[in-house]
Amino acid sequence: MNEQFFFDTSKILKNLNPEQKKAVECLDGALLIMAGAGSGKTRVLTCRIANLIAQGISPFNILAITFTNKAANEMKLRAEKLIGEPAKNIVLSTFHSFCSRLLRREIKITGEFNSNFAIYDAGDAKNLIKKCVAELNLGDKQFDSVHFKISGLKNDLVTPAQYKEKISYDGNNYEANVALIYELYQKKLQANNALDFDDLIFKTVQLFKAYPEVLEKYQERFKYISIDEYQDTNVAQYVLTNLLASKYKNLCVVGDADQSIYGWRGADMRNILNFERDYPQAKVILLEQNYRSTKTILRAANAVIKNNLDRKPKNLWTQNETGEKIKFVTCMTDITEAAIVAKEIKRLVTEENFSYNEIALLYRTNAQSRLFEEKFMQAEIPYFIIGGLKFYDRKEIKDILAYLHVIANPHDDLHLLRIINTPRRGLGSTNLNRLSEFASSQELSIMELIADKKLLRQVEGLHPKFRASLQEFAAMMMSFTESAKNLPVDRLIVTVLNESGYMQMLRDNLEEGKEENISREENLGTFVDGAKEFIDTNSESTLQDFLNHVALITDIDTLDEEDSRVKLMTVHAAKGLEFPVVFMVGMEDGIFPHAISLEDKEELEEERRACYVALTRAKKKLYITAAETRMSFGKKYYQKISRFIEEIPDSCVESFGTKPKPPQQKVSPTPSYKPPISYRPAQVKLPEKPSLPPESFNVGDMVNHKKWGLGTIMEINDGRITISFVNPEYGVKVLGIKAAPLNKI
Repeated sequence: MNEQFFFDTSKILKNLNPEQKKAVECLDGALLIMAGAGSGKTRVLTCRIANLIAQGISPFNILAITFTNKAANEMKLRAEKLIGEPAKNIVLSTFHSFCSRLLRREIKITGEFNSNFAIYDAGDAKNLIKKCVAELNLGDKQFDSVHFKISGLKNDLVTPAQYKEKISYDGNNYEANVALIYELYQKKLQANNALDFDDLIFKTVQLFKAYPEVLEKYQERFKYISIDEYQDTNVAQYVLTNLLASKYKNLCVVGDADQSIYGWRGADMRNILNFERDYPQAKVILLEQNYRSTKTILRAANAVIKNNLDRKPKNLWTQNETGEKIKFVTCMTDITEAAIVAKEIKRLVTEENFSYNEIALLYRTNAQSRLFEEKFMQAEIPYFIIGGLKFYDRKEIKDILAYLHVIANPHDDLHLLRIINTPRRGLGSTNLNRLSEFASSQELSIMELIADKKLLRQVEGLHPKFRASLQEFAAMMMSFTESAKNLPVDRLIVTVLNESGYMQMLRDNLEEGKEENISREENLGTFVDGAKEFIDTNSESTLQDFLNHVALITDIDTLDEEDSRVKLMTVHAAKGLEFPVVFMVGMEDGIFPHAISLEDKEELEEERRACYVALTRAKKKLYITAAETRMSFGKKYYQKISRFIEEIPDSCVESFGTKPKPPQQKVSPTPSYKPPISYRPAQVKLPEKPSLPPESFNVGDMVNHKKWGLGTIMEINDGRITISFVNPEYGVKVLGIKAAPLNKI
């Protein structure tokens, strides 16, 4: 594509502040835009892309990566408003969407996968890992965290063979067994012609390294690259970005080290802090003018974040009004806290004319939502939890998606086994296990086996009636595959629902009094509507395109900001959002910052960045609450106000409710340290100690579990110890105190 487009740039540069204008006009070479919260970075990115096209760069040569589909769609719409049709040819997507499309075109060259590969979500991946654990006779309970471990290895670009080489065999069988599971898991993914979410980037990097001609093809295609939220990139994303940009070095990265809050899932803030090391000729532009919050809110946020030392100094400022002081209260109990928040939300709506959808409640962990939900229900406050059960995780939706996956990819045994007896077709688990084992021994997919009468007769122990049911199922699925060639996706879904008997199953259950099937049927109707909307808004709308779209949807992508309900979410889920009114609740040491971070400098700084993110979500009003006592596992705990609140100047805060903010104390900044020279941060190495006797542990102690890492003891009772682990993948676990491999920190 050699066509060029020329435009009047005055429209593109209109209403930009001086620093924004510099960023938009800097087109060639490496560019770091350090964009503070609410500083208009989306607008700058969009205008810069538009300016590239205005200066004669073909849209075909532009790649822009964001971290959510929602942000990508917003940028594309803005770009179309600025420059019209040419913007439609820009590749503007998430890392995973970009890699998914690329692999559809190129993965066949590896000989490992076909282009119609399935994309397994976290639930699918965990189910497949569970099968691997069972096949290896390793015991489910010991390895319920393996998915998180394997995901981390893939994000660090570590293959099963590399992991096997690097682990130490010191009597700890856990790592050795993880290596076995990882190896088998990858073999099963390949046999199913499936990639998991992490594979999308991992396999793209492997493809580029193994086939330089493919890499060069995409380097020539994407001569101008922009990456948003660069502080949130992990190893795989970092390597992928630099491989693509290495030829022309026209790389623009945008982000804010002060908003790096995903270290626990592999994001590395040093990617943005070390950008000038990677690209010595890079230009650096700071965007410090905030267009979102009041002067008071920004003053508080700046006062908190300045206590971090591992950052690039900057100071957010705004021409917005000074605004109200931050409302703060320390409540007697956590129950009182929830009641006060509910009462104030009611007052805001009835007396100050705020809408419920303008209000957000932010907490550090999902478990904190329960009391607020109870009080909201009592006060008849409509609310919506971001991070609850996702629409596409509902059973009926996953069932029909499984049908669609097998229609698109008949080799997908995992999804086939989900639907082969749904609705019931008299296919018992014993016979299905025989079927799976025989197919595996013959290196066949289950569909290949059941579609072949001669092969199916070779499976020992199958009743003739069972064989007949399998043949009928195979014939039905093959007819669906033929229908998929001509039917649009929404009509294909309706065909599957009716002809598979799934819809009739729901209605039969309804007659038996299972009223939840009313909502299941409504959800399926919504699913069909979503497929129709996808067809109407996408030029590429095949079944495979639709499955890609569904696989890559996130919570934030489905958030309706006009939904007339209060939004409840964790601080981490709130990143990228903004609200006129924000409540930050549970602001106590041990909750926010989390107890596990209190003794670790790097983790404490990440907690402080999360607090900074929470503060800067608020546009007009900000409420902060804490409790003097809090119940946990049936026991009362006395709480200490969060050190982050003590870092906010007294002049920014006023009390509401019952108690004023305590006198401000001088807070010592986190001790200075020298960042490691290596690109990856050093991992915290905890001392190896022999397990302590049970009487050595007390409620509130921080401990290190050999497999699950750091946690806090919540309860000790009758030889059992309850621990809340800092990694959300592990959550709260109850262990035998004598057997648990614990060290006290």
